[in-house]
Amino acid sequence: MTFSLEEQRQPQQQQKNQQQAHQQQSQRAIQPLQSRAAQSPDLARPEKSRQATPPPQPRSTRGTGSARRSGGPSPRSLSQVLKEADRMVVEGELDEYLPVPTGFDQIDRLIGGGLRKTELVLLGGAQGIGKTVTALQMARNLALNEATYAFYISYEHSEIHLLNRLICQESIEPASDNVGGGLRLKDLHNIVVSKRAREWVRKDGNVGLNQILSQHPKTAKAIDTISRYADRLILMKASPAVTTLNAIREMARQISEATNGKMVLFIDYLQKIAIYPERAADESDKVTIIVEGLKDIAMTYNIPVVAIVAADREGLRSKRMHLYHLRGSSALDYECDIAIIMNNKFHILSKEHVSFNPYKSESYRDWVVFTLEKNRAGRAMIDVEFRMHPQHFCFNPKGNLVEQKLIDEKIIVE
Repeated sequence: MTFSLEEQRQPQQQQKNQQQAHQQQSQRAIQPLQSRAAQSPDLARPEKSRQATPPPQPRSTRGTGSARRSGGPSPRSLSQVLKEADRMVVEGELDEYLPVPTGFDQIDRLIGGGLRKTELVLLGGAQGIGKTVTALQMARNLALNEATYAFYISYEHSEIHLLNRLICQESIEPASDNVGGGLRLKDLHNIVVSKRAREWVRKDGNVGLNQILSQHPKTAKAIDTISRYADRLILMKASPAVTTLNAIREMARQISEATNGKMVLFIDYLQKIAIYPERAADESDKVTIIVEGLKDIAMTYNIPVVAIVAADREGLRSKRMHLYHLRGSSALDYECDIAIIMNNKFHILSKEHVSFNPYKSESYRDWVVFTLEKNRAGRAMIDVEFRMHPQHFCFNPKGNLVEQKLIDEKIIVE
């Protein structure tokens, strides 16, 4: 069987068309940010910087005040670096000294107050442990801070599904143990469908989701809270076919410029990022290209990057997951600044503890242990725990140090 040259070109042309459509979609999401950046004094550059460089410039790895040099970075003396740092402080550019809190108190305490610019943070664990819940809750917490934007790219869920998760989260007070009156996804769907059906019977076709949620007593508070940060939380349903590493780099550049670098990039999840037009010899090579690329994005645009990472088969079979169980290459360990591994507390409790108090141990099924396996900002191999509210897609952000004995013959007490 033979094919004409034109038939061979058709799949390539279709892929290019998909990429162009994807870029246009992301551009529509970025344009409002660029307009707000021009109008809002909070996002505007200092007066001296605006006069010197009217159009926003991509950020350098050397700090928020450096313009990218033609041909890439060049060596500078420590004296030059000190002068630039001094100028930044004089002009009030203090972002280098102000970490952005994730809202998870024990994690923020261990990593020096929160996420810092140029850092790559990896979040790993088995499926269903709550990685997406954690990342989306962190993004929500950051966006609730009026000075920060969160850009959440999901290869797993649509933007509408992520919105529904946030509505369920906002229906409760996560720091409280009393969450009985909160919404589940099923409850939310029933509210929307039943209300829309009643209005359809009444021949009122103008009732939308926002009106339904703002008027219902169980959802009014949630939608009001979401409206406080809705403009600063940017969601995107990614495609493994067209949302490539280069596409993410370009979107990060545009949003970084539009927000004056006050953003955090979230990837859910790392192994699904496409690397076209590059070609990888195997999955290990692909993961190496991706993780090095994400670290370069963090360094180049001077932003934190948080990426969810899937586990390999050995990790899924192990009793307790560790950093070396993440699927891919050793570059995951070397390139990241912070690595957090999640395990269900009930499953990693020492058998001695379970046999000693089995009834109390059963209560740990809703607790997740976050192990800080790598931490360039401080101590590593520290276990902290947070209680999960799975039906409401969030954690209680007030955690504790793990004091019980865990498997691996390790006990953490401060």
